[in-house]
Amino acid sequence: MSAVIRAAGLTKRYRRLAPGHRLRTLKSAFVRGSLEAGATAGETISALDGVDFEVERGELFSIIGGNGSGKSTLLKLIAGIYRPTTGTLAVDGRVTALIELGAGFHPEISGRENVFIAGAVLGLTRAEIQARYERIVEFSGLAGFLEEPVKNYSSGMYVRLGFAVAIHTDPEILLVDEVLAVGDEAFAHRCLRKIEELLAAGRTVVFVSHSLALVEEMSTRVLWLDRGRVRLTGEPRRVIDAYRQAVAEEEAAGYRADKEERERSASPPGELPADQREDLRWGSRVAEIVGVRMLGGDGVERYHFGCGEAVVFEIDAMAHQELDDFVFGVSLSTPRGIEVWGTNTGISGIEGDRFAGTARVRLICPNLRLGPGEYRVDVAVHSSEGAPYDYRRRLLAFSVTSEGKGVGLYLPEHRWELSGGASTHPRENP
Repeated sequence: MSAVIRAAGLTKRYRRLAPGHRLRTLKSAFVRGSLEAGATAGETISALDGVDFEVERGELFSIIGGNGSGKSTLLKLIAGIYRPTTGTLAVDGRVTALIELGAGFHPEISGRENVFIAGAVLGLTRAEIQARYERIVEFSGLAGFLEEPVKNYSSGMYVRLGFAVAIHTDPEILLVDEVLAVGDEAFAHRCLRKIEELLAAGRTVVFVSHSLALVEEMSTRVLWLDRGRVRLTGEPRRVIDAYRQAVAEEEAAGYRADKEERERSASPPGELPADQREDLRWGSRVAEIVGVRMLGGDGVERYHFGCGEAVVFEIDAMAHQELDDFVFGVSLSTPRGIEVWGTNTGISGIEGDRFAGTARVRLICPNLRLGPGEYRVDVAVHSSEGAPYDYRRRLLAFSVTSEGKGVGLYLPEHRWELSGGASTHPRENP
């Protein structure tokens, strides 16, 4: 793997244009090289401040954060729309940016003519656009509207046409900024499939979205921006859980505003515990997973099972303060990180009433029919909104063997029945 995007100390500042701030003349901008140069700290706004990251070829790298955190500014820097104020940014590959789809369409001319204009803006020759035109129209689903002026299009139709053109430019690096939220669900699924095709072909995608579930499902790694600074970069679930926790802490801080100073300062909003820097464990630790065991149906601790055996996951936990909002969860994955199965007390319809001191939690699986192989166990306790108290990844390892044959990670009970003109007999040595 090689990095196709490298940012070091990347900073972008904008000059304030609010009343009371001095405007720089065009002449002074030319002399100093920019509108921001020479401005005092009070005269500028930092959209990004000292951002460092790398994006590897062939990965889907997502950027999350609240409104105003600098996500769109970062994409526009990568796209070459903006230039950094300070720091370095190296981009190795042809970039297509799906940032403001349809923004360059001329409202008075037809969708067909706008396809050729948009394709030219994105670097295609007229011959290349003509060769791809039918695919663009088919992907957009707007065949009956291409001769209509785009001023008659809905916002969703703008997105369809803009995405269809951009995605057919064969980008080496694709930048996507929340545009999928505008189209309908069926078109969004079509776009996601196209993105997966690009990734399978070794292309790189940088993705911005407020849909944390989508980010977790699709991403290789996630970068969390907070007020223009990198808060955390890494494995999707860890970064998303940390983000959710910080959001929950900030919301809780608002409710605590009228309480005593001791209560308000006990858990500073937005500040992550130091242990969240560990790769395999993170959370606020108001409740902790202190021990996990796997037991067979006979109650004996072991870590090798046959397919279909009963398995019990036994968790010892401790709450350092009384909680009425808590969820226990267990997730199984392969050593390569493919999730096999997961559940939690909330999914199972169990709502927490009280958790204080020590507790023992047992997840009982009477018939765990995993395919042969090695598996890893994640265990967590978190709030009903997903903010992690203690998330422990790859805490246990166990193996499964099977006398039966099959392909995959799951071996359900099954039998074959043939009738009519088909007859069979058992093989002597199955």
